Amino acid sequence: MTKHRDFLGKVYYRLPAIGIFVGGLIIWEAVVRAFNIKGFILPAPTAIATTFATETSDLLTAGAGTFSTALAGLLLGGVAAMLTALAAARWRFVRDGAVPFAIAANSTPIIVLAPIANSWFGLRSPFGSIFVVAILVFFPVMINLVRGLLSVEASQIELMDSYAAGRRTTLWKLQLPNAAPYLFSALKVAAALSLIGAIVKEFFGGSQDRLGQYITTKAGLLQFEEAWAAIVLASLFGIVLYNVVVLVERRVIPWHVSVRNA
Repeated sequence: MTKHRDFLGKVYYRLPAIGIFVGGLIIWEAVVRAFNIKGFILPAPTAIATTFATETSDLLTAGAGTFSTALAGLLLGGVAAMLTALAAARWRFVRDGAVPFAIAANSTPIIVLAPIANSWFGLRSPFGSIFVVAILVFFPVMINLVRGLLSVEASQIELMDSYAAGRRTTLWKLQLPNAAPYLFSALKVAAALSLIGAIVKEFFGGSQDRLGQYITTKAGLLQFEEAWAAIVLASLFGIVLYNVVVLVERRVIPWHVSVRNA
Protein backbone atom coordinates (compact mmCIF):
# COMPACT_ATOMS: atom_id res chain seq x y z
CA MET A 1 0.00 0.00 0.00
CA THR A 2 2.83 2.36 0.90
CA LYS A 3 4.69 1.60 -2.35
CA HIS A 4 1.50 2.22 -4.34
CA ARG A 5 1.02 5.56 -2.60
CA ASP A 6 4.64 6.51 -3.26
CA PHE A 7 4.26 5.63 -6.94
CA LEU A 8 1.12 7.76 -7.25
CA GLY A 9 2.94 10.59 -5.48
CA LYS A 10 5.81 10.45 -7.97
CA VAL A 11 3.38 10.45 -10.92
CA TYR A 12 1.47 13.38 -9.45
CA TYR A 13 4.74 15.28 -8.91
CA ARG A 14 5.63 14.84 -12.60
CA LEU A 15 2.18 15.69 -14.01
CA PRO A 16 3.01 19.38 -14.70
CA ALA A 17 6.11 18.45 -16.71
CA ILE A 18 4.24 15.71 -18.59
CA GLY A 19 1.36 18.08 -19.31
CA ILE A 20 3.65 20.81 -20.66
CA PHE A 21 5.53 18.30 -22.81
CA VAL A 22 2.40 16.72 -24.30
CA GLY A 23 0.70 20.10 -24.71
CA GLY A 24 3.77 21.49 -26.46
CA LEU A 25 3.76 18.60 -28.94
CA ILE A 26 0.06 19.07 -29.65
CA ILE A 27 0.51 22.81 -30.24
CA TRP A 28 3.56 22.15 -32.42
CA GLU A 29 1.63 19.65 -34.56
CA ALA A 30 -1.41 21.95 -34.80
CA VAL A 31 0.67 24.97 -35.84
CA VAL A 32 2.50 23.02 -38.56
CA ARG A 33 -0.76 21.68 -39.98
CA ALA A 34 -2.73 24.92 -39.64
CA PHE A 35 -0.16 27.10 -41.38
CA ASN A 36 1.04 24.37 -43.77
CA ILE A 37 4.66 24.84 -42.66
CA LYS A 38 7.06 23.01 -44.92
CA GLY A 39 9.23 20.23 -43.55
CA PHE A 40 12.48 22.00 -44.34
CA ILE A 41 11.39 24.83 -42.01
CA LEU A 42 9.82 22.84 -39.18
CA PRO A 43 8.75 19.18 -39.48
CA ALA A 44 5.70 18.02 -37.56
CA PRO A 45 6.26 15.81 -34.49
CA THR A 46 4.40 12.94 -36.20
CA ALA A 47 6.75 13.17 -39.19
CA ILE A 48 9.78 13.10 -36.89
CA ALA A 49 8.37 10.12 -34.99
CA THR A 50 7.69 8.24 -38.22
CA THR A 51 11.22 8.95 -39.44
CA PHE A 52 12.65 7.82 -36.11
CA ALA A 53 10.80 4.52 -36.47
CA THR A 54 12.10 3.91 -40.00
CA GLU A 55 15.68 5.08 -39.33
CA THR A 56 16.07 3.53 -35.88
CA SER A 57 19.13 1.43 -36.73
CA ASP A 58 21.16 4.26 -38.30
CA LEU A 59 20.14 6.71 -35.58
CA LEU A 60 21.06 4.39 -32.72
CA THR A 61 24.40 3.55 -34.34
CA ALA A 62 25.26 7.23 -34.72
CA GLY A 63 23.88 8.04 -31.27
CA ALA A 64 25.89 5.29 -29.58
CA GLY A 65 29.09 6.59 -31.13
CA THR A 66 28.46 10.18 -30.06
CA PHE A 67 27.30 9.15 -26.59
CA SER A 68 30.39 7.01 -26.01
CA THR A 69 32.77 9.85 -26.91
CA ALA A 70 30.75 12.33 -24.83
CA LEU A 71 30.82 9.98 -21.83
CA ALA A 72 34.56 9.35 -22.23
CA GLY A 73 35.24 13.09 -22.45
CA LEU A 74 33.04 13.74 -19.42
CA LEU A 75 34.92 11.14 -17.38
CA LEU A 76 38.34 12.36 -18.53
CA GLY A 77 37.57 16.04 -17.99
CA GLY A 78 35.80 15.33 -14.70
CA VAL A 79 38.67 13.29 -13.25
CA ALA A 80 41.26 15.86 -14.38
CA ALA A 81 39.16 18.66 -12.90
CA MET A 82 38.78 16.84 -9.58
CA LEU A 83 42.50 16.15 -9.26
CA THR A 84 43.30 19.77 -10.15
CA ALA A 85 40.71 21.03 -7.67
CA LEU A 86 42.16 18.92 -4.86
CA ALA A 87 45.63 20.27 -5.60
CA ALA A 88 44.31 23.85 -5.90
CA ALA A 89 42.52 23.59 -2.57
CA ARG A 90 45.67 22.24 -0.93
CA TRP A 91 48.26 24.60 -2.43
CA ARG A 92 47.61 28.25 -3.18
CA PHE A 93 50.23 28.48 -5.94
CA VAL A 94 48.40 25.72 -7.84
CA ARG A 95 45.13 27.61 -7.41
CA ASP A 96 46.67 30.85 -8.63
CA GLY A 97 48.04 29.10 -11.70
CA ALA A 98 45.17 26.71 -12.52
CA VAL A 99 42.19 29.05 -12.21
CA PRO A 100 43.31 31.52 -14.92
CA PHE A 101 44.11 28.59 -17.21
CA ALA A 102 40.67 27.08 -16.59
CA ILE A 103 38.99 30.41 -17.30
CA ALA A 104 40.95 30.76 -20.53
CA ALA A 105 40.02 27.22 -21.60
CA ASN A 106 36.36 27.84 -20.80
CA SER A 107 36.40 31.08 -22.81
CA THR A 108 37.71 29.33 -25.92
CA PRO A 109 34.86 28.62 -28.39
CA ILE A 110 34.24 25.02 -29.40
CA ILE A 111 34.54 25.97 -33.07
CA VAL A 112 38.16 26.97 -32.39
CA LEU A 113 38.98 23.75 -30.55
CA ALA A 114 37.44 21.48 -33.20
CA PRO A 115 39.99 22.20 -36.01
CA ILE A 116 42.84 21.91 -33.51
CA ALA A 117 41.54 18.55 -32.32
CA ASN A 118 41.24 17.37 -35.94
CA SER A 119 44.84 18.40 -36.57
CA TRP A 120 46.17 16.70 -33.44
CA PHE A 121 44.21 13.44 -33.46
CA GLY A 122 43.04 13.06 -37.05
CA LEU A 123 39.74 13.78 -38.72
CA ARG A 124 38.07 10.45 -37.95
CA SER A 125 39.60 9.74 -34.56
CA PRO A 126 37.20 9.70 -31.59
CA PHE A 127 39.96 11.16 -29.40
CA GLY A 128 39.38 14.57 -30.97
CA SER A 129 35.81 14.65 -29.65
CA ILE A 130 36.94 13.31 -26.28
CA PHE A 131 39.53 16.07 -26.05
CA VAL A 132 37.01 18.83 -26.87
CA VAL A 133 34.47 17.48 -24.37
CA ALA A 134 37.12 17.15 -21.66
CA ILE A 135 38.19 20.77 -22.12
CA LEU A 136 34.55 21.88 -22.09
CA VAL A 137 33.62 20.17 -18.82
CA PHE A 138 36.89 20.84 -17.02
CA PHE A 139 36.13 24.42 -15.98
CA PRO A 140 32.72 24.08 -14.28
CA VAL A 141 33.74 20.94 -12.40
CA MET A 142 37.06 22.34 -11.18
CA ILE A 143 35.74 25.76 -10.16
CA ASN A 144 32.75 24.37 -8.28
CA LEU A 145 34.78 21.71 -6.48
CA VAL A 146 37.42 24.22 -5.41
CA ARG A 147 34.68 26.48 -4.09
CA GLY A 148 33.15 23.61 -2.13
CA LEU A 149 36.48 22.50 -0.67
CA LEU A 150 37.36 26.02 0.44
CA SER A 151 33.93 26.95 1.79
CA VAL A 152 34.47 25.03 5.03
CA GLU A 153 34.19 27.37 8.00
CA ALA A 154 37.30 28.11 10.04
CA SER A 155 35.59 26.89 13.21
CA GLN A 156 35.06 23.47 11.62
CA ILE A 157 38.75 23.25 10.68
CA GLU A 158 39.68 24.23 14.22
CA LEU A 159 37.39 21.51 15.59
CA MET A 160 39.11 18.90 13.43
CA ASP A 161 42.49 20.18 14.61
CA SER A 162 41.35 19.87 18.22
CA TYR A 163 40.77 16.16 17.58
CA ALA A 164 44.29 15.88 16.13
CA ALA A 165 42.90 15.05 12.71
CA GLY A 166 45.45 15.05 9.91
CA ARG A 167 45.03 16.71 6.53
CA ARG A 168 43.82 13.53 4.90
CA THR A 169 41.21 12.92 7.59
CA THR A 170 40.02 16.53 7.38
CA LEU A 171 39.74 16.19 3.62
CA TRP A 172 37.71 12.96 3.69
CA LYS A 173 35.57 13.66 6.73
CA LEU A 174 34.92 17.38 6.34
CA GLN A 175 35.96 19.04 3.08
CA LEU A 176 34.79 16.42 0.57
CA PRO A 177 31.32 15.97 2.14
CA ASN A 178 30.98 19.75 2.19
CA ALA A 179 32.05 19.98 -1.47
CA ALA A 180 29.92 17.07 -2.76
CA PRO A 181 26.79 19.19 -3.49
CA TYR A 182 28.95 21.67 -5.42
CA LEU A 183 30.51 18.81 -7.37
CA PHE A 184 27.22 17.23 -8.39
CA SER A 185 25.77 20.59 -9.41
CA ALA A 186 28.74 21.01 -11.74
CA LEU A 187 28.44 17.46 -13.07
CA LYS A 188 24.81 18.06 -14.01
CA VAL A 189 25.88 21.04 -16.10
CA ALA A 190 28.83 19.10 -17.50
CA ALA A 191 26.56 16.20 -18.51
CA ALA A 192 24.64 18.47 -20.87
CA LEU A 193 27.79 20.22 -22.08
CA SER A 194 29.41 16.92 -22.97
CA LEU A 195 26.75 16.06 -25.59
CA ILE A 196 26.84 19.61 -26.95
CA GLY A 197 30.62 19.56 -27.25
CA ALA A 198 30.73 16.15 -28.92
CA ILE A 199 28.09 17.02 -31.53
CA VAL A 200 29.52 20.45 -32.35
CA LYS A 201 32.98 18.90 -32.77
CA GLU A 202 31.50 16.34 -35.18
CA PHE A 203 30.09 19.13 -37.35
CA PHE A 204 33.70 19.92 -38.29
CA GLY A 205 34.57 16.41 -39.38
CA GLY A 206 34.62 12.90 -38.07
CA SER A 207 33.22 9.45 -38.61
CA GLN A 208 29.93 9.18 -40.48
CA ASP A 209 28.62 7.03 -37.62
CA ARG A 210 28.22 10.07 -35.37
CA LEU A 211 25.23 12.32 -34.74
CA GLY A 212 27.03 15.51 -35.76
CA GLN A 213 27.93 14.16 -39.18
CA TYR A 214 24.53 12.49 -39.50
CA ILE A 215 22.72 15.80 -38.89
CA THR A 216 25.02 17.68 -41.27
CA THR A 217 24.62 15.10 -44.03
CA LYS A 218 20.84 14.82 -43.74
CA ALA A 219 20.36 18.59 -43.60
CA GLY A 220 22.58 18.97 -46.68
CA LEU A 221 20.36 16.47 -48.52
CA LEU A 222 17.25 18.39 -47.38
CA GLN A 223 16.14 15.36 -45.32
CA PHE A 224 15.15 17.48 -42.36
CA GLU A 225 12.92 14.91 -40.68
CA GLU A 226 15.98 12.67 -40.27
CA ALA A 227 18.03 15.61 -38.97
CA TRP A 228 15.34 16.48 -36.42
CA ALA A 229 15.09 12.83 -35.35
CA ALA A 230 18.83 12.90 -34.64
CA ILE A 231 18.40 16.10 -32.62
CA VAL A 232 15.66 14.44 -30.56
CA LEU A 233 17.90 11.43 -29.96
CA ALA A 234 20.73 13.70 -28.81
CA SER A 235 18.33 15.35 -26.36
CA LEU A 236 17.27 11.95 -25.03
CA PHE A 237 20.89 10.93 -24.50
CA GLY A 238 21.51 14.21 -22.66
CA ILE A 239 18.51 13.60 -20.41
CA VAL A 240 19.70 10.07 -19.66
CA LEU A 241 23.20 11.27 -18.77
CA TYR A 242 21.78 14.02 -16.55
CA ASN A 243 19.55 11.57 -14.70
CA VAL A 244 22.45 9.17 -14.17
CA VAL A 245 24.26 11.99 -12.35
CA VAL A 246 21.10 12.65 -10.32
CA LEU A 247 20.82 8.99 -9.31
CA VAL A 248 24.48 8.88 -8.25
CA GLU A 249 23.95 12.09 -6.29
CA ARG A 250 21.04 10.56 -4.39
CA ARG A 251 23.16 7.54 -3.51
CA VAL A 252 26.22 9.51 -2.45
CA ILE A 253 24.68 12.45 -0.55
CA PRO A 254 21.16 11.39 0.53
CA TRP A 255 21.56 13.60 3.61
CA HIS A 256 21.81 16.88 1.67
CA VAL A 257 18.78 19.19 1.73
CA SER A 258 18.51 19.36 -2.07
CA VAL A 259 18.25 15.55 -2.31
CA ARG A 260 15.80 15.29 0.61
CA ASN A 261 13.52 17.90 -0.93
CA ALA A 262 13.61 16.12 -4.28
